[in-house]
Amino acid sequence: MPARFLPYLMLLPATIFLLVFFVYPFIQIAILAVTQDGGFSLQPITTMATHWKFNAALGWTVLLAAVVVPLQLVMALSMATIVTKLKTGRSTILYIFSIPLGLSDLAAGIVWLAIFEQSGFLNSMLAGLGVIEQPILFLGYQNIWVIFLAVVLAELWRATAIVMVILVSGMGLIPKEYYEAGEVFGANGWQRFWRITLPLLRPSLQSALILRTLAAFEVFAVVTALGGTTLPVLMGETFNWQFAMQDRNVASAYALVILGISIAATLFFLRALRVPKGATI
Repeated sequence: MPARFLPYLMLLPATIFLLVFFVYPFIQIAILAVTQDGGFSLQPITTMATHWKFNAALGWTVLLAAVVVPLQLVMALSMATIVTKLKTGRSTILYIFSIPLGLSDLAAGIVWLAIFEQSGFLNSMLAGLGVIEQPILFLGYQNIWVIFLAVVLAELWRATAIVMVILVSGMGLIPKEYYEAGEVFGANGWQRFWRITLPLLRPSLQSALILRTLAAFEVFAVVTALGGTTLPVLMGETFNWQFAMQDRNVASAYALVILGISIAATLFFLRALRVPKGATI
């Protein structure tokens, strides 16, 4: 076999994987979203768009991503900087920071449910301090913003470590000579971080932001554990239409909305954090 075909041969397994597990399901979902009773119809999309929960689910999902992702980025940058600067105990601190990665979405939601529920840690602590006389229903339907806050805290606790690990890897590739040169020219710590670390961390930031934003749009288990259906999100509505209402056409329409938002977010980060052509670390 000619050597020029070797790169294509090596890409073949990944190409087959994408075709079977992404392209084919996507085509199926797209067809389901525009068919009704075996024929072409926009009724599933119309049903989705006019349903009273759609706007709420879309709004809460976008708001959740808009709050969680920037906070996770700031926290992950701080944690990665701390880990990178440590001389001793680096592996131990990195391990401690990464512990939440071992938990599933649902397990993380249950952990925070144990904190916020009526018989949970927060009520017990407040009662012990004499702040309250009887338990407060933090996660009731009338306290939707408290549920939102609980979901944000659970997501920050569970998934910030993913971003941190990516950034730690990226920081490890930045040559120390750049920082030494910055010190020689009188740059302080913040200036070195802003002028050296962040620009050279663009590829890692790009990957981390795309990964976390896509995951934020697909949040489901944490929301279900803490708020049930009180806090509607797109993935939760997809699940409800597929299994509770037994309407896979509308569920497919919801899936297309999630996919469309995810693609738009990915293109935004690819453009906003693109590495200049020819740039090297």
